[in-house]
Amino acid sequence: MVESATKALSEEQLNEAFQDRVDAEIKIEPKDWMPEGYRKTLIRQMSQHAHSEVVGMLPEGNWLTRAPSLKRKGILMAKIQDEGGHGLYLYSAAETLGISRDEMYDQLHSGKAKYSSIFNYPTLNWADVGAIGWLVDGAAITNQIALCRCSYGPYARAMVKICKEESFHQRQGYEIMLEMAKGTPEQKEMAQDALNRWWWPALMMFGPHDSTSTHTTQNMRWKIKRTSNDELRQRFVDATVPQAEFLGLTIPDDKLAWNEEKQSYDWGEIDWDEFANVVAGNGLCNRERLETRREAHDGGKWVRDAAVAYAEKRKNRAASQAA
Repeated sequence: MVESATKALSEEQLNEAFQDRVDAEIKIEPKDWMPEGYRKTLIRQMSQHAHSEVVGMLPEGNWLTRAPSLKRKGILMAKIQDEGGHGLYLYSAAETLGISRDEMYDQLHSGKAKYSSIFNYPTLNWADVGAIGWLVDGAAITNQIALCRCSYGPYARAMVKICKEESFHQRQGYEIMLEMAKGTPEQKEMAQDALNRWWWPALMMFGPHDSTSTHTTQNMRWKIKRTSNDELRQRFVDATVPQAEFLGLTIPDDKLAWNEEKQSYDWGEIDWDEFANVVAGNGLCNRERLETRREAHDGGKWVRDAAVAYAEKRKNRAASQAA
């Protein structure tokens, strides 16, 4: 009945009805009609988000065997498992749009699909694990809280749980930085060095300026996105600078200053050439990350094959019992 009514409408009428539904804050669900551009945009964004969660496990995974205590090892392991779970939620949500998980994996492993540029930077010491939690997960939360109100239902619902867990990740990272900032002079120096190296890549996580972003206007009209890149970046800076001051650390930006008139911080310009270079695949760890990811996928083939064989065995047994 719904399908026949949909067929009776013109493309223009369908688009108008779709936009009316979005404007009325009614969630779009997988079986609803949607513009092809909306579907493609969501696949690109959700798969990129899922890839970022999975590849994001790698920089911290390097420190699992070198965490300074059993407590830190347990916390880090739980965090990395959370990130893997986030990737699975998001891959599942993206599959509701008609793309298979194998196709998304192929796009990642071939380099066709992107993931967050920040995971192409190295983790040189334990303070980097703290900086990732504090800054990278902090930037992610700033970005992702608005996605809980995304117009596409499966994406919005997945983000509710993800944001709760990312909040824990941000706090554990900040707690590591707090311990180091209040530790020995050498530990505080390590914390400052990590802040120096991760600050600008964290600001790049919000994407290009609004004036040069090719997707922002349409995505905000479709309510996939609720807040622009520059607004989110400003929120992150305003929230994070006082946290750095409490740690006794210095944000590596000599142009950073409180603007009394706009009641927020001004800061220096991001190195957009570096951003473009990393996104293009020429960052410090781009090749290493993809190679590690490919090896992990190939190494897990026997597990996937065993799971498929077991499912087939159960299916055949159920069929024979029913006969």
